[in-house]
Amino acid sequence: MDKFARLLIIGLCVITLASCATLKPSAVQPPPVVYPPPPQVLRQDVIHIVAPGETLWRISRTYDVSIEDIMRANKLTQKDRLTMGQRLLIPQALPACSIIPLYPSNKWKYIIIHHSATDAGNALAFYNAHKRRGFIHGLGYHFVIDNGSSGKPDGYIEISPRWLKQQDGAHCKASGMNYKGIGICLVGNYSEGDVSEKQMASLVYLVNILRRFYHIPIRNIMGHGQVPGANTECPGKRFPWKSFFSRLKQESS
Repeated sequence: MDKFARLLIIGLCVITLASCATLKPSAVQPPPVVYPPPPQVLRQDVIHIVAPGETLWRISRTYDVSIEDIMRANKLTQKDRLTMGQRLLIPQALPACSIIPLYPSNKWKYIIIHHSATDAGNALAFYNAHKRRGFIHGLGYHFVIDNGSSGKPDGYIEISPRWLKQQDGAHCKASGMNYKGIGICLVGNYSEGDVSEKQMASLVYLVNILRRFYHIPIRNIMGHGQVPGANTECPGKRFPWKSFFSRLKQESS
């Protein structure tokens, strides 16, 4: 069996991250495990902007709305293909819930944390920016955690096509981290501002999932600027390292 067929899906509901963080990643094979928001959350129509690597399957699970309902609402046919930046009406959607796939691999030894050094942005914006810089595969990070500035909820985790295809990163040349380090980017400038609570909660949750699954030791979780040979203050002078590592250990126990 192809190893990538052994896909493990973990849902992260941004609106209920505190409760989700107590749940352990499932060892059960597909179908995917998605942690839904609490029943008191009302469904509503939302507009979704298609991000890099997204499919109707992924969008369907993000909002707990069937593929058929999304196709019907947008008059899509089986022959239609989604394009980045396309606007979709998602009828009667639940709040966005990140779907995080995990692939068996011995490749990943480090987790490298970045900030975008911009006030706003999302995976689509960074994909386009990285393309203009000559990145063949576009978005250089494996994950982007939004700050609520560009149409995605604060704390929402976007999955890069690089992660879906298990490609090398383009986020940190120093010490060869592009080949062995998972790149996570927080949207924001954390040399000037503070990481939002929802972003930090999502970061802790995501890093704990990744480090447990790939057996990455705490000492191999670092900022871009802490990588030997890197010359940057990324993820920013104000990034709360002490609090981050304290929560990382506390919420993994």
